[in-house]
Amino acid sequence: MASNSFSTEALPGAASGAPSLDRPALDVPPNPIGRLLFILTIIGGLGFAGYSIASETAQVGETLALATIILLGVALIIALGFEFVNGFHDTANAVATVIYTNSMTAPVAVVWSGFFNFLGVMLSSGAVAYSIVTLLPVELILNIGSAAGFAMIFALLIAAVLWNLATWFVGLPNSSSHALIGSILGVGLANQILSAGAGATSGVNWGKAQEVLTGLALAPLIGFGTALLLLLIMKRVLRNPKLYTKPEGNAPPPRGIRALLIFTCTAVSFAHGGNDGQKGMGLIMLILIGCAPTAYALNRGPDVNAPAFVQQATTAASVFAGHAGSAAVPLGTAREILASALKTKSANDPVVFAAIDTVSRQIASTVSGYGSLANVPSAATSRLRSDLYLVLDTSKLVTKGKNVHATFSDPELKTIADFQKGMEASTRFIPLWVKIAVAVALGLGTMVGWKRIVITVGEKIGKSHLTYGMGASAELTAATMILAADAFALPVSTTHILSSGVAGASVASGAGLQMRTILNMALAWLLTLPAVMALAGGLYWVGLSVIRAMGAA
Repeated sequence: MASNSFSTEALPGAASGAPSLDRPALDVPPNPIGRLLFILTIIGGLGFAGYSIASETAQVGETLALATIILLGVALIIALGFEFVNGFHDTANAVATVIYTNSMTAPVAVVWSGFFNFLGVMLSSGAVAYSIVTLLPVELILNIGSAAGFAMIFALLIAAVLWNLATWFVGLPNSSSHALIGSILGVGLANQILSAGAGATSGVNWGKAQEVLTGLALAPLIGFGTALLLLLIMKRVLRNPKLYTKPEGNAPPPRGIRALLIFTCTAVSFAHGGNDGQKGMGLIMLILIGCAPTAYALNRGPDVNAPAFVQQATTAASVFAGHAGSAAVPLGTAREILASALKTKSANDPVVFAAIDTVSRQIASTVSGYGSLANVPSAATSRLRSDLYLVLDTSKLVTKGKNVHATFSDPELKTIADFQKGMEASTRFIPLWVKIAVAVALGLGTMVGWKRIVITVGEKIGKSHLTYGMGASAELTAATMILAADAFALPVSTTHILSSGVAGASVASGAGLQMRTILNMALAWLLTLPAVMALAGGLYWVGLSVIRAMGAA
């Protein structure tokens, strides 16, 4: 466990106009053994990741050039660095309530939260990992191994990390998810501007962006209102006055209340790991696909039953052919039609159905010809993955339309859904070592740098010391909302939800809010998108120019 040597007096607002609160002990005494274990864990985690990549590429006979190995190593370190920063930036929200209610000491709380963040990552579904990826421009996903693909990865990761560090430095609980999404939008806009002649369709997936941004905008409002309402209900139902008074000195709360607060801290930590950890997984998979496509573009494990998958593809192709009318398109044209449909988000057309039919039959033919995904050679891997991506996402566009039941019968929709599940299993997988590496990075990050954000959440949102009831209502709200978002594969912000929950609980307690902090947080949240978009777009342009110059040289 790392120590934290930051002076609380040096924190913005720590001595200017802040209320006089009984601050718990936040300093972690130096622990040489803990530091050594911390460093050894980082080295071991990176070594494990390197060994796994070497082993998995060797199994499929893929040889990486030295330049590719260096590029891959740097990209992975930055991606894991994002999750590390995410850990100490966002997870501080989970431990603030247990620390300020004396339910746990600071050293125990951060280790506890780090462990349950680790567990949350390891037990996550992986659905959110690829949900965030769909925000990226279609052509960059299809050509992730190109110069533009690598420039994209580096730009969005570096921009998100820099913004997270900047907001952490001034003690503002800003969202890592918000920063990452802003980075993705910035890269998309830059790609649109730089793609001469490609038109507006080469930029951001605005349909998906609107869905994600709506969630980010509504989450703070829902968190505020839900925590406020929950605390008011608690006051009506649970009339124990100790729930609604500040802790006495350093005395721990009564046993039942303490158990409730530790449970809510655990739930938020677990939910945060399960949701936020997946964002790093999705980006790492893009890096791996770009650098080592033979090993990572397709799921070569036993999860995919090749004969059943071929049957699914053939049957689904027949369904689309039945609705294509007389339309028929050759393979090359079909791929162009599907890529265009994904860019324009318009797929309810007989020509698109015919294109899905054509590419689906090509997928079935390819997999059948090689006998299994494990036998697909490197020369055919990228093309097969691209075909799977095109068919999977265009078929999802088709089947989520309002009038889908007017076009397809229920048995036909089930046939298409079965094929979609097979395609997801074939391409949208997360190797175990990726989960472990992200879990370690997020868990270790939780134990470093948490102090600045904890002080803001614990002291500078409400005008009074956190009570047991305030902490419980805020964290129950946050855990429930994050777990629900994970179930629906939606990326949400732990920071936005929990900070807003603390504000709502403060209002419900009658304490009121420190408007200076609220305004600073709101300003940071509003500035995140334009600032990170500009930073990521600029880095993308610079990175693309440098990589192309190196290639030309």
